[in-house]
Amino acid sequence: MTTTSNRIAAMALATMALAGLAPEAMAQARFECARKGGDLIFGLEAKVPTYDQHVSTAGAARNIAAHMFEALMTRDEKVAPMLGLAESMTESADGKSYTFKLRKDVQFHNGKTMSSADVLASYERYKRVGVERGSFAIIDRWEAPDADTFIVHLKERQATFLDSFSNFTAPVVIIPKENADAEANRLPAVGTGPYQLVEYGDTLIKLKRFDGFKPDMRHTQPTGFGGYKQACADTITFRILTEGGTRIAALETGEVHIVEDVPTTAQKRLAQNAAIKLLRLEDFWLHVSYPNFSAPPTDNLKVRQAIQAAMDMEEIMEASSDGAYKLGHAYQFRSSPYYSDAGKQLYNQKDKAKARRLLQEAGYKGEKVVLLTNRDYVQMYNASVMMNEQLKAVGINSELLVLDWPAALDKSNKDTTGWNFFFSGWTSVVAQGGLQSLRFLADPFNVHKPRDNKSDPEFMAAWLGGLSAPKLEDRIAAFEKAQARAYDQVMALPLGILPKVQGTRANIEGFAPYFITRGWNVSVK
Repeated sequence: MTTTSNRIAAMALATMALAGLAPEAMAQARFECARKGGDLIFGLEAKVPTYDQHVSTAGAARNIAAHMFEALMTRDEKVAPMLGLAESMTESADGKSYTFKLRKDVQFHNGKTMSSADVLASYERYKRVGVERGSFAIIDRWEAPDADTFIVHLKERQATFLDSFSNFTAPVVIIPKENADAEANRLPAVGTGPYQLVEYGDTLIKLKRFDGFKPDMRHTQPTGFGGYKQACADTITFRILTEGGTRIAALETGEVHIVEDVPTTAQKRLAQNAAIKLLRLEDFWLHVSYPNFSAPPTDNLKVRQAIQAAMDMEEIMEASSDGAYKLGHAYQFRSSPYYSDAGKQLYNQKDKAKARRLLQEAGYKGEKVVLLTNRDYVQMYNASVMMNEQLKAVGINSELLVLDWPAALDKSNKDTTGWNFFFSGWTSVVAQGGLQSLRFLADPFNVHKPRDNKSDPEFMAAWLGGLSAPKLEDRIAAFEKAQARAYDQVMALPLGILPKVQGTRANIEGFAPYFITRGWNVSVK
């Protein structure tokens, strides 16, 4: 077999895998709802900032939007790239073009059939308002030569392109062409997903089954964000219950069927309740805080290094999780081939003397350090409280700025003043793996807000070099260099790893923990 033939064969196998056409998958019995009908009620832990997936990286937004919108490509249960609204994908011989054929007869919630014109318009909108539109820098152009075909042309070959293209943190969900001019957060709620919007409020969001939904018949079971999806419930109600005790009480009384987070302090009691099931996702998020490079005094590297040196991660993570945590210095979980000890010596230093010395070298004169946090995610709030005390202990004039989650996230994204460190949980960011895990520190997203919005050149050289490296070992080496540089420059502070324990009533069937609360294929028996 020639080299060309080998490549074509490999591409065919890859396309089969992306399409979910593995023989063992096809041999499975097709999923059926245990029961159809009823209202499935979720208790969510945080306020929902928006359902506009193009403009938000928040997991709270994905909880809602993933039921309503879909993308050409997404991720499966093991977070590997898979086809979604695309029927097939073909890579050109030179690796610079990707041709997507669309699934037939996919309908939007308004009854219109999806075509490549809608796909192209969706990408054009994302290019204008999308929160991660910087990932398009590698793209030369796209085109829709006929109603069923969408082609992406790259400026140069990029081995990790499909990893980026299948990003589910803020995916390019497909919307009708006529809605593509919508400004950020003003997108009409019209997608292709199994549920459509009925009511959207601050404390309650309601969806109903979309009767025109066409399941992906290449699959027999749901997987990740894709696969064979069914709307088992007539409606899904999301109640926003930010206070943990209230959320758990609602689960115990049956007012809600599923809660997305069970506090550690309640888990032992609920485990004894036969009417409740607890489900655990061991590595759910990397607890993280990152600085603002634009605002004094964290615009000073030595001040950032002093803060890094002062921090006791065990105290922070204990306070954050009531003991349910793992220390974690890496930007990847241990299960990833990209897991690295680069920069580990700068993690969990607990060195107050070094911190004070660095502050003196920095010329620190007691300038205020503002820790931007929220109470919706109690883990983030507790971490910020403990960090605040640790910084005060080395002479830093530290204080908390407490907003609700949507407001805190919005401020961290848009403002370069009024805050110095922001607290978050990187779930999908880390779960997607590889160099994608560092993209929030790379141009142009730059959550650490460098003054010219240009990230550190040494970091960018490693990161960009890794994206284009054809061999996995070279990408891993680039990742290690980038992680080491991120530690040296204090571009972010990994705090540790938190699990996610979710609870359901015993009469719920089909629910499994993942990186969002998935309501499709879930029945209330």
